[in-house]
Amino acid sequence: MQSVDIPVERSGSFLLGGDRPVHRLGFGAMRLTGKGIWGEPRDHAEAIAVLRRALELGINLIDTADSYGPAVSERLIAEALYPYPPELVIATKGGLERPGPGHWTSNGRPEHLRAACEASLRRLKLERIELYQLHRIDPAVTFGDQLGTLRDLQQQGKIRHIGLSKVSVADIERARKLVPIVSVQNRYNLVERHTARPSARVTKPQPPEQVLEHCEREGIAFIPWYPLLAGELATPRGPVARVAERLHATPAQVALAWLLRRSPVMLPIPGTSSVRHLEENVAAALLELGDQDFRDLDRG
Repeated sequence: MQSVDIPVERSGSFLLGGDRPVHRLGFGAMRLTGKGIWGEPRDHAEAIAVLRRALELGINLIDTADSYGPAVSERLIAEALYPYPPELVIATKGGLERPGPGHWTSNGRPEHLRAACEASLRRLKLERIELYQLHRIDPAVTFGDQLGTLRDLQQQGKIRHIGLSKVSVADIERARKLVPIVSVQNRYNLVERHTARPSARVTKPQPPEQVLEHCEREGIAFIPWYPLLAGELATPRGPVARVAERLHATPAQVALAWLLRRSPVMLPIPGTSSVRHLEENVAAALLELGDQDFRDLDRG
């Protein structure tokens, strides 16, 4: 399937937090940075072009984090897109530090979260962040202190909505006792959705599918990260490849189309540093999976 100039609104829409409409197919700005999500992009001009093309194609949800670069991704977004169109939602995250390439360290101390939010506001040239997500719950810091800090920032008008990342259903419900939660960003794709991945923080890891189903019941946006993993399903004899061939699409487009159909609360944010790949990803909004295609993919 060829990439075309078609508004991404074909992916459907979601009312984030009950008051911010976004198209369900967004853009993840992590891969705009250098190798290992560290440092400047290999091709600065292409990174800027990707962000501007995303808006031309109708994307109005861009996800980033202060740890991407670190700081590089947020700075590129402001360089490319400021002043922002009113419909654009920039979601960022805080709670991780980057001591070096390939290293991610939790820091949920209140003073760090406050400073991280202030720095993101400056880099993004915003007075308020529409969606601020706790990048990871820090097991070394009291849960209430972490969520309470985000609640204070919300009351101060520095963030509008609060989201979580890498959490269980129990985490979500604990957080909701302290502050409204409008989004969850967990690892989810065709291959790993039934698999409980080991975690140093969670004694009993929970399959991503259970977290998604909880979000569906509660009307919480589910933002899948690592959404395009298809593994053996995309081999020449696999279901992803078969559906892609029939629809004249790429396996990545089929994987995205499946995510969009899987749940009305699903907001995929595929990332890339290439305009061509961006256009291919957005074209997934045009794919119409038949019932049998969806069942075949769902069964794997």
